[in-house]
Amino acid sequence: MGQLKSLIQIPQGSKAVVKAIRGGYGLVHKLQSIGIRDGKETEKVSTGIAHGPVGIRCGNTEVAIGFGMVKKVFVEEV
Repeated sequence: MGQLKSLIQIPQGSKAVVKAIRGGYGLVHKLQSIGIRDGKETEKVSTGIAHGPVGIRCGNTEVAIGFGMVKKVFVEEV
């Protein structure tokens, strides 16, 4: 089992499995509503410039998520 990293720390184009979301109920609920939840494979498709939004693909869904939210999603690279 690999080391957990924040989703912001993995390189663009990397795939990872979500292991934990470290935030309050509102953050967890918002991310789960767009398909980002424990056990789901995600791919970081783009990185924002200067703490801008980060593009994430989870299943068939591709979304841009704010830097602050992405920092709280912890993953294990595959």
